Amino acid sequence: MTTLDTRPRVATGTAPGTPSVWPASTTEGTRGGLLVGGVPLAEIAESHGTPVYVLDEAEVRARCRAYRAAFPDAAIHYAAKAFLCRALAQWVAEEGLGLDVCSAGELELAVAAGFPADRILLHGNAKSPQDLGTALRLGVGRIVIDTPSEIARIAAAVGPGGRQKVMLRVTPGITAGGHHKIRTGTDAQKFGLSLRDGHAQHAIARTLGQPQLELTGLHCHLGSQITDAKPYLLAVRRLVGLMARVRDTHGVTLPELDLGGGHGIAYRPGEPALDLPSLARRVRAELAESCAAAGLPVPRLLIEPGRAVAGPAGVAVYRVLAVKRTPGGAFVAVDGGMSDNPRPALYGVRYAPRLVGRRSTAGDESVTVVGRHCEAGDVLAEDVRLPADTHPGDLLAVPVAGAYHLSMASSYNL
Repeated sequence: MTTLDTRPRVATGTAPGTPSVWPASTTEGTRGGLLVGGVPLAEIAESHGTPVYVLDEAEVRARCRAYRAAFPDAAIHYAAKAFLCRALAQWVAEEGLGLDVCSAGELELAVAAGFPADRILLHGNAKSPQDLGTALRLGVGRIVIDTPSEIARIAAAVGPGGRQKVMLRVTPGITAGGHHKIRTGTDAQKFGLSLRDGHAQHAIARTLGQPQLELTGLHCHLGSQITDAKPYLLAVRRLVGLMARVRDTHGVTLPELDLGGGHGIAYRPGEPALDLPSLARRVRAELAESCAAAGLPVPRLLIEPGRAVAGPAGVAVYRVLAVKRTPGGAFVAVDGGMSDNPRPALYGVRYAPRLVGRRSTAGDESVTVVGRHCEAGDVLAEDVRLPADTHPGDLLAVPVAGAYHLSMASSYNL
């Protein structure tokens, strides 16, 4: 078992060697019950209604600690866009992590929960005046510049005599990520300043020329659901090369390098996931080697995991509303769907739901679990095995539901 359980594990109460994507505290109860953190999911559904999302605090904290252990000298910032609420902000703060936010709303929520503003980074490809004004008023630690026009806007908002630490998001021209819609290191997408066409270099020069701005380092984010360390190693080489050019051209040695997040996790047993300890070892080695070759001191690393912290800590519980068998297959409709989890419709993500709350002796059948919304694409899980006697009123639990579900939710058909 690795330091960070981003790979399938064995849940207590299952047969030895059985892969699991459930929180580490998950146990099998009597009569088909499933408990997370010692609490039966069926009881939570009865007391709170469905759909209901359960977040395991112990799992979140363990994953925060695993990142700090893997990167002891780095600043770890939880990516709030994955999911944020007051309690989660407090857990992350107590575990010593920073936070990256993408809006004034996320920032206000975090600070209201007691999160130290100086440990927060503000991201975003199109920051509104409210976003920047709130960041400056609350005193965020860093603002990540994503577009040339932000340089003058931030400097003007800071005003004479003021100074704000900033980073510059660079697009390194690296293809990585599990789906084309979540690949953000290439030139053919909206984020960052291209390394290839010189936009990044020009923006660096402009930023260094603003007395109100302190450029602390470079930032990149390659994408999401990355399960191989190689793209990160290539990013290190390219960004260290740019840092060397900044030193040679401007006489400035940048002290920070942010490699973003995007660390892949398993959504179903047997799927690949990023090996965090291996990634950390290889990134540190590559960074030391690249800096030595360039004659640079090793910068402080910043890492921004979101999904890898919150995703496996969450479980969604739905109630079955209808079961329909057609010439095209069997469909199990639940009381949620794309309004609380749009990811299958957006990215084709596949999940592994299971029956909870009762034990079935019926054989399994292949079904498609669908939502209640007026879209043919409102599918939560295709070609999954559920008991053939699954019926209205049953409860289905979906693991790995802690990231990019509720944070992307809508009021569609509600």
